[in-house]
Amino acid sequence: MDTSELYARGLRRRKKLFGEADVAERMAASGEFGAPLQNIINAYVYGDVWERPALSDGVRSLVMLGMMAASNKPAEFRVHAKGALANGCTAAQVQDVLLLVAMYCGVPAAIEPTRIAADIFGEADPATKP
Repeated sequence: MDTSELYARGLRRRKKLFGEADVAERMAASGEFGAPLQNIINAYVYGDVWERPALSDGVRSLVMLGMMAASNKPAEFRVHAKGALANGCTAAQVQDVLLLVAMYCGVPAAIEPTRIAADIFGEADPATKP
């Protein structure tokens, strides 16, 4: 498969996962300077790796959440939490992933992602939302 086909397939998957508006915003965020990176993300991340059949979309989303929490990437955690919700992941599944992160990576690694997940999965106290 050539890269233009991978790109098209990845862009379709990315929009399905995160919504057209969010994808357009993320793709435009760095302008022309960021276009090569967006091409790689669409073609190889979503057009190739996310299309592999061994993991379900939900499992892949949960893995992403664990990695983003463990590596202290809250903005990316938020993006992938929305994707996890779209992929049918439950609040309990995300909570269990974050408990694993807390046990294996340290409690501080799980604190902000837990706040983000509570917000996205509708369990945050409305008075504490940003």
